[in-house]
Amino acid sequence: MPLPTRILFITLIGGWIAGLNLVFAQSRSWESTALNLESGLLWQVGSSTPLSYRLVPTQLSWRSREMMGHGFANGTRLVLRHRLTLLGTWVQQGPESHYLALNASPSVELWSPAARWCAFAGAGGGLGWLNSQGVRGSQGQDFTFNWFARGGVELLGSKNLRWSAGVMFQHMSNGGQTKPNPGIDALGFTLGGSWAF
Repeated sequence: MPLPTRILFITLIGGWIAGLNLVFAQSRSWESTALNLESGLLWQVGSSTPLSYRLVPTQLSWRSREMMGHGFANGTRLVLRHRLTLLGTWVQQGPESHYLALNASPSVELWSPAARWCAFAGAGGGLGWLNSQGVRGSQGQDFTFNWFARGGVELLGSKNLRWSAGVMFQHMSNGGQTKPNPGIDALGFTLGGSWAF
């Protein structure tokens, strides 16, 4: 694993583990908005391109307060929130070097009765700009659409801090505006933290 990737990985794991040691505090997370910062590593999967891509996405997201929700008799709560994201991706392996995008999706969260952790999921998409290089098998133009699906677990670290670990699938292509249009399908993990306010 190259040194920059190792440093990113160690930093993210260390921060996430340190956050787990914070004192848990009772909170109703869905009643506040949150800013999330997540990063991870995605590997190209499938056969959409003959090239082997490796992506390092970093996401800065805003999540709204609960838009819709349902409380169950045992205290578990199902929550739906808005999520808007600025996505910056370093193309660690591949002809291009970076990708910048805006995304939108719902955040579906199932909170435990004590509101100390939740399982989350979401799928959405957006548009962005890539520095295409005209290499055979690479992306055909700079303007690109994307679609993603994500899921994982979020833990309450303190009254305002949360820590998350998850999996993410991302697809990016130009929607057939050029031929060929190989696209990139990538799958991997994310780690992050959020601040509720």
